[in-house]
Amino acid sequence: MEATLTRKPTREEMKPGEVLCDHCTAKCCRYFALPIDTPKTQRDFDFIRWYLLHDRASVFTEDETWYILVQTACKHLQADQRCGIYETRPQICRDYTTDDCEYGDDWVYDRYFETPEQVAEYAEAVVQKPGESIRGPKPSLLPIM
Repeated sequence: MEATLTRKPTREEMKPGEVLCDHCTAKCCRYFALPIDTPKTQRDFDFIRWYLLHDRASVFTEDETWYILVQTACKHLQADQRCGIYETRPQICRDYTTDDCEYGDDWVYDRYFETPEQVAEYAEAVVQKPGESIRGPKPSLLPIM
C-alpha cells in the first residue's frame, strides 16, 4: 500500500473558517521561552552556561532580547494536539493568538546557544576582562633609515 504525503496548507491557503491549529503539531504547547537579563559579565554568561547544563534548555536572542527556552510539552496537551483543559486554560494561553505563531516554521534567531561550550566561546569573544584593551597590541615602531 502506497502512503500519500500531504502537506499542511500555508496561511494564505487557509479557507474562511479554517483554523491553523487543525494543521499544526501544537508547537506553542511544546516549549516555553522566558526573557532573561542581557548578559554583560563573565558571571552573567556563567549563569547561562548553567541553564544549558539542563536537559532540553537553550538560549536565544530576538531583537536584542535574551530568552531561555525549555523544550517541554504541556501536561494537558492531548494526542490530537488539542488542549485538555481548554475551558479552564491559563490566561497566557487565552491571550495567545495564531496571528504571529510559528506555524510556518520560517523564523531564525539572532543568536542561538544549545551547549555551555558555545556560550563560553561567545563570552570569551565579547566580555572584556578588567585592565584588558579591546585593541590589539601596539605595533613596533618602524626603523628609521
